[in-house]
Amino acid sequence: MSIEYEEQLAGSLVDSFPKDFGYGVENMDMMQEDLENSPSADSKPRILLMGLRRSGKSSIQKVVFHKMSPNETLFLESTNKIYKDDISGSSFVNFHIWDFPGQVDFFDPTFDYEMIFRGTGALIFVIDAQDDYVEALGRLHLTVSRAFRVNPEINFEVFIHKVDGLSDDHKIETQRDIHQRANDDLADASLEKLHLSFYLTSIYDHSIFEAFSKVVQKLIPQLPTLENLLNIFISNSGIEKAFLFDVVSKIYIATDSSPVDMQSYELCCDMIDVVIDVSCIYGLKDDSNSNAYDKESLAIIKLNNTTVLYLKEVTKFLALVCILREESFERKGLIDYNFHCFRKAIHEVFEVSSSTQRTGAAVHSSHPSSSGNGLARLKSTALNGTPRSLV
Repeated sequence: MSIEYEEQLAGSLVDSFPKDFGYGVENMDMMQEDLENSPSADSKPRILLMGLRRSGKSSIQKVVFHKMSPNETLFLESTNKIYKDDISGSSFVNFHIWDFPGQVDFFDPTFDYEMIFRGTGALIFVIDAQDDYVEALGRLHLTVSRAFRVNPEINFEVFIHKVDGLSDDHKIETQRDIHQRANDDLADASLEKLHLSFYLTSIYDHSIFEAFSKVVQKLIPQLPTLENLLNIFISNSGIEKAFLFDVVSKIYIATDSSPVDMQSYELCCDMIDVVIDVSCIYGLKDDSNSNAYDKESLAIIKLNNTTVLYLKEVTKFLALVCILREESFERKGLIDYNFHCFRKAIHEVFEVSSSTQRTGAAVHSSHPSSSGNGLARLKSTALNGTPRSLV
């Protein structure tokens, strides 16, 4: 931290924020009122990235949501102000990502930390597994305990980061130690109801994408319906595993109920990269408004172990990636018909969600079953067209 910055910090902590963030003293009350009254505060929950300085917060954000190469993150400067990233314009993940500088004390009386936590959906605390994490555990406990008192609905996630440099045994031991210490601190403070979820992550493999997938899924209210639709789809199509991916970030927002195999997930992620890269080279039309990923996007990759990867566009942000055997893929016509029904149901799920947000809670109270009628009809028929019992 520079001497000039330290002087600014000592004089007034709020000066470390950009003006457009609205954290000046004269704007504090105004911003708090705007956050409470803004309709987007509820529709776009915040995901906070917190942790000590140089723990890897900014690198995670750049790699997951901005497709930065992990090696390029070595040249990122340390964050010295809140970085607010609205990724909803290019991704299905309709949230604000707030990256907090690790060297600023947000529980100083200068800050209204209650305002920060009040509209938060998830708080991700990043711990550098290759460093001494005693101080990080202390900051973790302080952060989550105060946030929990302000907003008990926050999902608290702990990323045990930079584990790529550790052996498998060391990873397990580090996770066990951090898990034990963090929960002991919560028990000592009588905060047993506060639940922490722990993930081993690295930007140099797919673990960071899988961890962020788990975080985002908890913030999607339609998740049970999406999982149910995926279960119906694969059971009627002879498919072994299916993921519903956000194409931009490679986060899977839903999958079927069978366990997720890391190798299968990595294959699907690599397939998305291949499809986008090839489309950018050969698939763009002369029209400057054309996109590399659109409603015509489709890909089939056959591996040498009789496994087939099948990708199809669901929405402009979502793709369905399936893993199945070659003998099952011989019934491609059936799979495509079932996919058509699945795609129609997915669109209906989010149309219902959008109309519900527009009309407000009054519609729910007067017509409690109206939003589910279409889906009930879809789920009362198997995706191969034959009647079936409700799922």
